[in-house]
Amino acid sequence: MVVSSFLGTTIEYYDYLLYGTAAALVFGPVFFPDLSAAAATIASLASFAVGYVARPLGGIVFGHFGDRLGRKKMLVVSMTLMGLGSVLIGLIPPASMIGSWAAIILVTLRVCQGVAIGGEWGGAALMALEHAEPRRRGFYASFTNAGAPMGGVLGTLAMMVAAQLPDDQFLSWGWRVPFLLSAVMLAVGLFVRLSITESPIFRAAVEQDRREKDEALPIIEVLKAPKTVLVAAGACVTSFALQSIITTFGIGYAVQHGTSRTDALLGVAAGSFVAVFLVLGYANLSDRIGRRPVMVGGALGIILLAYPMFSVLGSGAPTSVFLAFLLFSVCQNAMFGPMAGFLTEQFATRSRYTGASVSFQLAALGGGFAPTVLAALAGGAHGGIWPMSLFVMALAAVSAVLILITNETRDRDLVA
Repeated sequence: MVVSSFLGTTIEYYDYLLYGTAAALVFGPVFFPDLSAAAATIASLASFAVGYVARPLGGIVFGHFGDRLGRKKMLVVSMTLMGLGSVLIGLIPPASMIGSWAAIILVTLRVCQGVAIGGEWGGAALMALEHAEPRRRGFYASFTNAGAPMGGVLGTLAMMVAAQLPDDQFLSWGWRVPFLLSAVMLAVGLFVRLSITESPIFRAAVEQDRREKDEALPIIEVLKAPKTVLVAAGACVTSFALQSIITTFGIGYAVQHGTSRTDALLGVAAGSFVAVFLVLGYANLSDRIGRRPVMVGGALGIILLAYPMFSVLGSGAPTSVFLAFLLFSVCQNAMFGPMAGFLTEQFATRSRYTGASVSFQLAALGGGFAPTVLAALAGGAHGGIWPMSLFVMALAAVSAVLILITNETRDRDLVA
């Protein structure tokens, strides 16, 4: 089951984060050619953020049906929507051929990606969590989160290979190849997803609902305690902000300050690969000492290291850029690793898919705008990095406080 969750999330995040890499390197000149370089970068990163706006909608819709019809069915649908959206992005004609329709189609397909990823995470995390031994829930659920950096590794490497082409070929057709490869990954992912069994905890809850004739809508159950959703989302927003900063703004920032495109992509890929093991390690630690201490430690690390991370990222030296991406990864995954257990354990079985998905996607929505904010801050700071650093530090401080006011969940009875 954990293999299915890991592989499925890897495939979905390959598609989702590949867009971020392309937004940093390609979409500006291809889809917004009439804008200045800085404005095109902001517009391109804004189109990336649109996917985050759509994620809560996906969380609500897929969460509702996942709590009613089952986790497995929704996972199949979400993967299909994501894969098809990515393939179609690879087929969009450039603005030089169809004008503004190119950007409109791009944004529309990004919305589809956002809806799909909004439904993916909750189902994958619950399938792992609800099959796990009680004392290993954080570790097993974290395989879902570990799939995200692995998807980032594959997407970054695919784009890095394409980036070896001459600039004119890369911008005209080379960048499309990684998106078209999504068709192959979709076929593999669906084969795996269709072979898994439904969660036993969910099946037991369905039987109990039938006996008690409980017809309450999952979203209504979740909204009865909105504080839980909002606090949980705020506690996790910094992790998403760093994730989107690494995979989008960080690449473009490094390239603009003298790092080659290949070295920047390789640095992100290396950091993402290390992140797979960090996610699992931090989650395993959270099973031993609790979710909150590990996540708060990550937030404090971000506060202390934000300025040094941006400083070395803009140095232009390949080894320094690699170090920056590694520092980002070490801090971000201390929050991201235990997150699957932290969020899903906040909610009862009957509304767990909806509650965890909505919380997760609201956090992602907040984090998704971070690259756009940083691009604006970088443009206005004329090379200064304190505005960017203070923004990230403030986010981390807010998340740390919200984590501290939540209850520890690692020993909660999921059947209740």
